[in-house]
Amino acid sequence: MFSWLNGLKTKIIVFATALGGPGLLLISFLDSSVLTFPIINDLLLINLSIQRPSRMPLYAFLAALGSVMGCVLLYFIARKGGEALFRKRAGARANVIKNWVERNGFGGMLVAALLPPPTPFKIFVFAAGVFEIPLFSYTSAIALARCIRYFGMGYLAVRYGHQAMPFIVHHKLGIALGLVIFVAASYLASRLILSGEGKERIPG
Repeated sequence: MFSWLNGLKTKIIVFATALGGPGLLLISFLDSSVLTFPIINDLLLINLSIQRPSRMPLYAFLAALGSVMGCVLLYFIARKGGEALFRKRAGARANVIKNWVERNGFGGMLVAALLPPPTPFKIFVFAAGVFEIPLFSYTSAIALARCIRYFGMGYLAVRYGHQAMPFIVHHKLGIALGLVIFVAASYLASRLILSGEGKERIPG
């Protein structure tokens, strides 16, 4: 079973690599939904961006789009699968993840999507579908997180060449922490601004 699946994944990787940009879209879609391709989409994005730096924004967009599409598919699969399947997959972490996505919504999904491996991101995606986080909020959070990730990775590829991936792996926790702090600060600032606007509109 596993050897057959590994063989299939190898064929998909070879096929996607030959396609270039569309292959990156395919790999990102599958990696975020029904299969797992650890680091393959990252490496493909880096290699394509190094080969054609002017097309880096396109490659980053395709990677982000494929990932969002895959996450949306998994979201709807989760809605059909139900809470019992979620708890089976999440194990002892089920209640923590459930509370996180229900209490934090957009911000919670955004932070989860920015965290590096070994964060079990697909479990958060599954939880969002099971507990019916609003689709627009969910999709917006995933799209923003993926754009930050892939455009940032594309920039590093153009700037540092083949040293980009080792740099990202070596500094992944620092990069992730910086992104989470930036997102949290931006989110809090927007809440404060909106809160202030609301108070100004209340008649005296």
